[in-house]
Amino acid sequence: MSELAHRRILLKLSGEALMGDEDYGIDPKVLTRIAREVIEAREAGAEIALVIGGGNIFRGAGLAASGMDRVTGDHMGMLATVINALAMQDALEKLGAKCRVMSAIKINDVCEDYIRRRAVRHLEKGRITIFAAGTGNPFFTTDSGAALRAIEIGADLLLKATKVDGVYDKDPNKHADAIKLENLTYDEVIARDLQVMDTAAFALCRDAGLPLRIFDMAQPGVLLRILRGEPLGTLVHGRG
Repeated sequence: MSELAHRRILLKLSGEALMGDEDYGIDPKVLTRIAREVIEAREAGAEIALVIGGGNIFRGAGLAASGMDRVTGDHMGMLATVINALAMQDALEKLGAKCRVMSAIKINDVCEDYIRRRAVRHLEKGRITIFAAGTGNPFFTTDSGAALRAIEIGADLLLKATKVDGVYDKDPNKHADAIKLENLTYDEVIARDLQVMDTAAFALCRDAGLPLRIFDMAQPGVLLRILRGEPLGTLVHGRG
């Protein structure tokens, strides 16, 4: 078995990643495929936490733009992330993994409250831990929630799964001459306004010295390959 380059990670998935080819909701086949990848990495010895967005179900910022109160919309978006977290927990447990969902908002009948020390203990015990409801506060994205939780649990690496194989200087779906950027600093990302995560999330990672790797989750076995040190996707870090 290859030695792992990263022992404790936080994987950020968008809610849209769970839709597959559907227009809305969750595709069970996609859910199971991702769960298998996560379990494969866990069985290799990694401690794994997840944050999943809620955009496949509800986007608070979108409805706020149409007139809904932003705080109400964001609270609804947090509940959408809880739904996705419970779906992923079910998929993982059906495959034999031990999993806990921890929510930043109180919803005790379906999952635990987020407590940092308890979260770290779950990871140490080999349980895949899913952090739901973002930071628990409106006006913060799940990207910021992922960055915050990764720092709190002492993750070695934050992984952001996207639909492309890294960060490009412009949209590769629109520009054939787009150039992939394999190594960036946080200051470069912020200065160039490369919007693969929101600026608050980048700033949190930069200030904490937490490396971020952006990659394409659709590639089979990609998660374990990254954990073993393969330089897939784009690495964003705080070094000059």
